Amino acid sequence: MRGFLKYIVAAVVAMAVVAGCVHNDIPYPLKKLDILVFEADGLAQPATINANNYTVSLSLLETTDVRKLNVTRVEMTEGATSNVTFPGVFDLRTPIYVTLSQYQDYEWTISAEQNIEYYFEVEGQTGESEIDVTNHIVTAYVPTDADFKNINITAAKFGPKDITSYSPDPLSLKDFDNTVRHVEVRYHDDIVEDWTICIVPKDLEIEMTQVDAWAKRIWLKAIGRSGSDMGFRYRVAGSEEWMTATNVTVSGGNVSGYVDNLEPLTTYEVIAYSGEHITDVVTVTTEDVSVLINGGMEDWLFKDGTYYPYADGAAPFWATGNDGAKIASTILTEPTTETRPGTSGVYAAALQSKKASVMGIGKFAAGNIFLGRFGGLKGVNGLVFFGRPSTARPVALHGWVKYDQGMIDEFGGAPASRPDLKVGDPDEGQIFIAVGNWTAEEYGGDADSPVSVDTSDPSTFFDIKGKNVIGAGELVFTEGTDGWMEFTIPLDYVSTSEVPTHMIIVCTGSRFGDYFTGSTGSRMLVDDLSLIY
Repeated sequence: MRGFLKYIVAAVVAMAVVAGCVHNDIPYPLKKLDILVFEADGLAQPATINANNYTVSLSLLETTDVRKLNVTRVEMTEGATSNVTFPGVFDLRTPIYVTLSQYQDYEWTISAEQNIEYYFEVEGQTGESEIDVTNHIVTAYVPTDADFKNINITAAKFGPKDITSYSPDPLSLKDFDNTVRHVEVRYHDDIVEDWTICIVPKDLEIEMTQVDAWAKRIWLKAIGRSGSDMGFRYRVAGSEEWMTATNVTVSGGNVSGYVDNLEPLTTYEVIAYSGEHITDVVTVTTEDVSVLINGGMEDWLFKDGTYYPYADGAAPFWATGNDGAKIASTILTEPTTETRPGTSGVYAAALQSKKASVMGIGKFAAGNIFLGRFGGLKGVNGLVFFGRPSTARPVALHGWVKYDQGMIDEFGGAPASRPDLKVGDPDEGQIFIAVGNWTAEEYGGDADSPVSVDTSDPSTFFDIKGKNVIGAGELVFTEGTDGWMEFTIPLDYVSTSEVPTHMIIVCTGSRFGDYFTGSTGSRMLVDDLSLIY
């Protein structure tokens, strides 16, 4: 035995000597290095960490000094080292470039944005003031007959709220006759800016600035004389009578609003008015309406031991997690004859949250139905592709829902927004709709379903307030519905002019299912979904 051991030791020593003379081409293990947690003082919301793009995006409060951001906590993949030492105080006027190293190097970028509200308003002004933050110049336009020796500035803000001082007070300035005025703006103790205020005559009574025609609604914007009677009129092209828009908001020299209950694919004429003055006629044609395919949840295909929410031979539109669950002989979503009151249909969709397991190994899966397709499994994790091509701009999603709420009995993790979530808490259901301009190149999906979500990577989870979202709305169920409930979810749009490329709709009985957290007692029924224009 001792001789055998002596032989092994000698062999190992010999191999070590040889290894010193021979190139070592054994590859290092591949290990992805991520920033997992990033916290700092003065953030407007939690940091956005994107592990796909290796970025950390920070949104700062107005009052935060971007030159002296106090980073309080950073957590990285175990074993990773960083070329930047955290915590500490950093100047985020330019990004921080961080290299995480172990067997390989990973380059991360940490950047910050800070939205400071600036405004300047003058009594009787025409349109909106122009504010050049870079060069510290503000320009307001007033009618040519204004008294330039007695200009009344009604509101002004040129720096972060509550910590900015002015000398002199802009509201005290009156005389702008053939001159500009200067104001010293100071904040963060050592930042001093010289702002120039210009009051410029403008021979304009009313001007149309934006007309956006949707299927049954036209959005309108114009600029005119502050304090005058401003609004919009419209009519079907070729008709005699003008109608006055009633959904109108006037703010200073700006007027905006919309006309609704219009006919799709119809040509309309619109004008803006200010007192007796009117603009030239603008002619637009409304869009066509888009019908939500299988919104009634009537079409189902049973194939390979599971259900699919479309008819045999039809192109898939809706999808579910059934493809992933069938490996465990489990069905999460299926048709039910328990339909909503008054429907003319036969079926509704039943979404049942379950724990799907194979040979005792598995994970919690939320009952769901969504626009897109199931992309497959990565181990026990799911790959989902959200979205279907659509240029529709609905104002709301309408439908019926019945939600039986369970208490959380499966816990795989909690989102950053709900760190206190735990077993025994009530589960929550969710229905949301979003329209936007998502591309497969940026979001990892394909042309039909561009938004890729990997349930093992929270940085890929869809955010209805995120980038490229044009309009979105959601309904969260914090309790059961006590039977069927009719609902309408309005969409909040960030732009009325942008035309989306895709639509996403998701219904789930367990909204934290991406984290494998929820209740096996949660069940949601949905029926007769439709788009309102």
